[in-house]
Amino acid sequence: MQTIFRIIKKPANLILCSIFILVMLSLLILTSINSAKMPVSYREVVSQTAAFILGMIALIVIYTIGYNYLHDLDRPMYIASIALLLTVYIPVLGLVINGSRAWINLGVTTVQPSEFVKPIFILLTAKKLSKFNKTDLNLRDLGITLLYTMPIIIIVAKEDFGSSLVFLSILAVMLIFAGLDKRIIIAMTACIILLMPISYNVMKGHQKDRIDAFLHPDNLALPGNHHVFQSKIAIGSGGFLGKGLFAGTQKELGYLPVQSSDFIYSVICEELGLLGGLLVLVMIGVLLYNIVKICLDANSLYAKLICAGVFAMIAFQTIENIAMTMGVMPVAGITLPFVSYGGSSIISMLISIGLVLSVNKSSYKTKI
Repeated sequence: MQTIFRIIKKPANLILCSIFILVMLSLLILTSINSAKMPVSYREVVSQTAAFILGMIALIVIYTIGYNYLHDLDRPMYIASIALLLTVYIPVLGLVINGSRAWINLGVTTVQPSEFVKPIFILLTAKKLSKFNKTDLNLRDLGITLLYTMPIIIIVAKEDFGSSLVFLSILAVMLIFAGLDKRIIIAMTACIILLMPISYNVMKGHQKDRIDAFLHPDNLALPGNHHVFQSKIAIGSGGFLGKGLFAGTQKELGYLPVQSSDFIYSVICEELGLLGGLLVLVMIGVLLYNIVKICLDANSLYAKLICAGVFAMIAFQTIENIAMTMGVMPVAGITLPFVSYGGSSIISMLISIGLVLSVNKSSYKTKI
């Protein structure tokens, strides 16, 4: 019993256990969603399972080679990330889905390059910030960092605005963790608020529709409000224990849109109730808490920043996805980590977790 307790107590084991529970829940809900389709097809379940297996292989590879091996590969990784993002503009490969040119068609499946750039972006930003080697970053340090990272963020924003918000949240948290001066943080926050009207004017039509819908939630004539309205019904009607697996009426009758990805949390709450929704939050909470523990125990600023970046990515995506299903934040097409359908997303997440676990391994060896 003591041995089992020791195993469960280790951050790495708790991280893997929470991910396994989230993925199994995802496959269960995807099975329920696909069983309601006519004709019935479990392609998404098979695809998600295959992505999880590939992601675990990638996690093991990253864990084995270690994050330190990637430290001096920043230049080729930077070039590779830009090239990967630009593949969506190749006429034969590039795909436009839901108004965003952010996918490439590989024949058997589609891939979203920006998802795979996320862990690379975390590594690149961690390397750049750790080079300053000081506790207080000034305006010059911020400028250098922005000049380095913004090309990637701008390309992502042009392809998919929702994904660019994830990159910006990663950058913001890593800058704060690296010791950016508080006065600069306050000034940047003020600038972002002031620039919001300008950013609205440069958005694409479907992106403006989402903002308009968020600002006028009672107007069901606006595109997007119908989605959120049906999502709220699904979440509220689930009650404490839910309607039961394969029994969600909003899901079964097709009222709830984009069930497999954007609004999968709504399906969970409808069929498994408040308990199912809390299970997701608790498992992601366990995951994030243990990433923080590994971060604090890391033996270098570079390693700490990697953990901070992964934490920011998972935390922001969780908050945004769940909040948008309740109408608290605008719909941005951001996936719920380890739960939403999407092969690119789950593989990217597992690669990022591989980086965190390799930091944990290095810290453990140092202590010994």
